[in-house]
Amino acid sequence: MLYASGTGTLTDRYVAEVVRRIPADQRGDVADELRATIADTVEARGPADPEAAEREVLTEMGDPIPLAARYTDRPLALIGPALYPTYIRLLTVLLSTVLPVVTAVGAVLDVLDGQGAGEVIGGAVGAVLSLGTQMIAWLTVVFALVERSGKRAGTVGGAWTPDDLPERRVPKERGAAAYAGVVWHALLIALIVWQHTAQPYRTDGGIRLDVLDPGLWSGWIWPILAGLVGLVTLDAIRAVRAWTRALAVWSACAEAAFALPLAWVLHRQEFFNPAFLSDVNGGWQTPDSFYTVAVAGVLAVGAGEVVKRFREARG
Repeated sequence: MLYASGTGTLTDRYVAEVVRRIPADQRGDVADELRATIADTVEARGPADPEAAEREVLTEMGDPIPLAARYTDRPLALIGPALYPTYIRLLTVLLSTVLPVVTAVGAVLDVLDGQGAGEVIGGAVGAVLSLGTQMIAWLTVVFALVERSGKRAGTVGGAWTPDDLPERRVPKERGAAAYAGVVWHALLIALIVWQHTAQPYRTDGGIRLDVLDPGLWSGWIWPILAGLVGLVTLDAIRAVRAWTRALAVWSACAEAAFALPLAWVLHRQEFFNPAFLSDVNGGWQTPDSFYTVAVAGVLAVGAGEVVKRFREARG
């Protein structure tokens, strides 16, 4: 029997979200139990509006992900049931989009560098294992810290509602833009970390170099990365939750944490690795106007994003 329904009633969609996360041999019994429980609870309230009562009952039952975890006796201690649904959805986006892109970029660079098929494949496998592990580890650390901060109510971005089920009513333009933001900002994080750990640029003498100034890792790169992590998280919330003024304020803070240090580093011309520029330019100096335009661009884009998110919060 198939339980994955994206176009049925709210109860159908709720049950489908629960049973698809539990072992196949339990799905039939759990589905029947859930449907009966929901129907009995709705009927017991003697509602004049059954659809409103159904929505109310499902809201009280809560997010289907932690409910499925209870059926399978899987503990969610490190990241509790309030945050776990958002965590797992964001992790899925990162591993299914950012990781393949970065791996493909690395493979192309290895091919252009003249490496053999074995080295290219080995490098790709290593990138998947290394970067994938880092994504899982860092995202888990962030959510574990939030879990223990004591400042959470419901899920990130607001309490779960039936509107969060698949086929929910989220404007396509906002959802697409938010997921594009998740992918773009996560890709920036991955590329920043990857260029430092893999040192992809190789000089004629075979010396591997960072593209960005290694000195950034002693200071300015950390607020930049923190801002990007914040933007990834908020864009994920923006894709699945109603956007509020409070979230817009947090988004502005994350944008500032990312854009202001980046603009400062570009202004001081300390963004790129001097050894990398020297080898690439062949002695030609990058004009000051390049950095001036880059600084203006970073600040303009950041300000535009902040304004756009506040407009969304106003509805």
